[in-house]
Amino acid sequence: MRPSAWQGSAPPSGRPVAVTGIGPVSSTGIGVEAFAEALAAGRSGVSPIRAFDTTGFAHTNGCEVRGFEPDREIRRLDPTRLGRASQLAVTAAVLAVRDARVDPAGLAELPGIVCVGTTDGESQDLDRLTEVCVRQGPEKLPPEVPGRIPAGWLSVSIAHELQLRRVEAVTLPTACAAGNYAIGCAYDAIRTGEADYAICGGADAMCRKTFAGFYRLGTIAPEVCQPFDADRQGILTGEGAGMIFMEPLDAALARGAPVYAVVLGYGLSCDARHPVAPDLASIVTCMRNAHRNAGVKPEDVDLISAHGTGTRANDLTEAAAIRQVFPTAPPTVAIKSMIGHTMGAASALAGIACVLALDRGFIPPTINHVRTDPECGLDCVPNQARRASLKVVQNNAFAFGGNNAILILGRAGPPAGAPEPGAPPWPR
Repeated sequence: MRPSAWQGSAPPSGRPVAVTGIGPVSSTGIGVEAFAEALAAGRSGVSPIRAFDTTGFAHTNGCEVRGFEPDREIRRLDPTRLGRASQLAVTAAVLAVRDARVDPAGLAELPGIVCVGTTDGESQDLDRLTEVCVRQGPEKLPPEVPGRIPAGWLSVSIAHELQLRRVEAVTLPTACAAGNYAIGCAYDAIRTGEADYAICGGADAMCRKTFAGFYRLGTIAPEVCQPFDADRQGILTGEGAGMIFMEPLDAALARGAPVYAVVLGYGLSCDARHPVAPDLASIVTCMRNAHRNAGVKPEDVDLISAHGTGTRANDLTEAAAIRQVFPTAPPTVAIKSMIGHTMGAASALAGIACVLALDRGFIPPTINHVRTDPECGLDCVPNQARRASLKVVQNNAFAFGGNNAILILGRAGPPAGAPEPGAPPWPR
């Protein structure tokens, strides 16, 4: 199999960590091939919101996972006893383990970690609890709803479904950066020898509370999300889950597993200044921490997957931080233009997009892009995917509360051969 091709200037100590399985559940596609094809095609997952009553809102578009049937992948647990976020997370985990060509029975007695990032946990159940209690009284609340609200069920349910008996089940509620936090936590557990494998990522469901909050802030876009565009009008809320299976690189090679990418490192920072406004200095610190911990220099990074929300505050601050850290900014794309802002799942799904970009040799586009904001001044790869041989990719994630997490991934093998003329960039 393919050995790691990247040799950083000062890589962290410990075992190299490989990504060998990915499980995306998004508004543009469920599973590796559907998600990869949608990324390369620049497909939009926008549709009118159906998860809750949108009467009274002037703008009602979002990015829901349509056609989601949890009982297709969830076999041991009763899907009807899980909240939607747990259904999304468990489905994504099952897909990731299958994609890694691993029999869950073989993991049962191995030390591992299941780490899931989220913003709200079971947000739809929280909506329901509030509505029923206010309108009908607490005695009318279905008894199963309060019991499944704790966010910890997202990771615990994965362990139960896969019958993993020696795992640490962790849920990290660090909002829109939670996916990267979870991947970083799992990476450390494998790198230091505490875990032999990890199932990690993020999940959140569409909910009224989050939509209404952003709506009141004036940041919901009327129709589409346009990160870094001069005429952007805000975000679209979404839902989904992205789970990644990771293991030591030597173990992956020994069992003959295809290796998508290697995790080079990550960086964290906390603004601790304002609950919602991004802080330029803290984001710069986070980028530099990530580069140092991964053993790379800014000029080594071939692609940035931006947090890219489509709000003026985020886009301008993120672009300014990139220009401050990078002598020449690499292509910088925002997949939220396609899948919306999936909250706790956002950086996990973006991380999967980075893995696919490295493995399959293409850069996903930033869609809905008409004219780049001159104050941003970035190459956003507008509207059409671009073939590219990538070695190192950076995945940005910034969250309310000032939590910042940036993941650095590297190609797992030599550059792919040049594709045939006219061939799409996504076949593996």
